[in-house]
Amino acid sequence: MVVLHHLNTFTISMEFFSHFPWSFTPTPPSRFNIFHPRFLFLQKVSKSQHLCHCSSVSSSSQQLQEQVADGGDGGGKGHFGNLVQGYGWKVRKMVEEDHEMRSVANIQAEAFYEPVILFNDVFFQFFQAEVLAGLLYRLKNSPPDRYACLVAETITSEIEDRQQLVGVVDVTVFRDESVLGYLSGADEYLYVSGIAVLRDFRRKKVASILLKACETLANIWGYKYLVLRAYEDDWGARKLYTNAGYRMVSGDPLWTSSWIGRRRRVLLIKQCNTT
Repeated sequence: MVVLHHLNTFTISMEFFSHFPWSFTPTPPSRFNIFHPRFLFLQKVSKSQHLCHCSSVSSSSQQLQEQVADGGDGGGKGHFGNLVQGYGWKVRKMVEEDHEMRSVANIQAEAFYEPVILFNDVFFQFFQAEVLAGLLYRLKNSPPDRYACLVAETITSEIEDRQQLVGVVDVTVFRDESVLGYLSGADEYLYVSGIAVLRDFRRKKVASILLKACETLANIWGYKYLVLRAYEDDWGARKLYTNAGYRMVSGDPLWTSSWIGRRRRVLLIKQCNTT
């Protein structure tokens, strides 16, 4: 599940549906499934087999975690304090309130939705509802140190102003054995997925600051590696990840690209700077 970058629009978001392990089988709301096959995507969204495993935060990360928990700047925002900021944006954990969660669902739905010829607006609304249902499921079933939804927003000088959310990314603790073989000395890693940026704010470094926040969170939680997937032929996305320090280690088997509508993906990893 990592970023679905369209070749013509460079959507910073990775295959929102297919990058979670195939063993994830949550039950989506039945009232949506009859309308369009794409609504079945929740079958691939995290009913995490990884959530039953606990992971501790390393002592070297404790001080950083406390700093972020205090807002990082004494702002008293609790665990919703800023993780990083730059390029005119700042990134924090999503606030679990109705308005913000709906904003997150809208950003991801805009990024991943594929228009249809008839009843496009209706299908988009159902798709957006499915995205929101998936987000609520992950929040409900994930320990706070195993899953986080991070949001990027504009930086304003007025505290009372409501900043606009412009981007979002999901970060989840995974332990896929096929991936761990590439990660020296690690038994778990952080998987980056669902990266999405509002259409009007693309190519403005929002995705870059989101990736930086993922690395900061990896340090807070005490994980050495970040992992994501990209389409092999999506050179814009791969350049973004390469510039962020990710390197390609493998790809989907060649026979998978023979499927109709199936694009080959590559696996990219980054070793975090734990200092």
